Amino acid sequence: MKAGVWFAAGAAAGVYGMVRVRRLAEALTPDGMRDRIGAAVLGARMFGEEVARGQAEAEIHLRQRFDGADAGPPQLTSPTTTSTREGDR
Repeated sequence: MKAGVWFAAGAAAGVYGMVRVRRLAEALTPDGMRDRIGAAVLGARMFGEEVARGQAEAEIHLRQRFDGADAGPPQLTSPTTTSTREGDR
């Protein structure tokens, strides 16, 4: 019985090792490298989009907290010139 357990454990370890070696060999081929680089580029793009989304949400939150205004960009308004000097009337 004990020998059968060790045989099964050795066979499982051998199969696991073969699968790992095949995956490594496939990853080092030109197609595998292209896939890995493409995945890294996609991950970086998704991370950049998440950061931009987080910045936009933080800006909206800060604008609402400090201005009480809507989330739009600040609007330029023309100053009204009201004179309070008596000689200007």
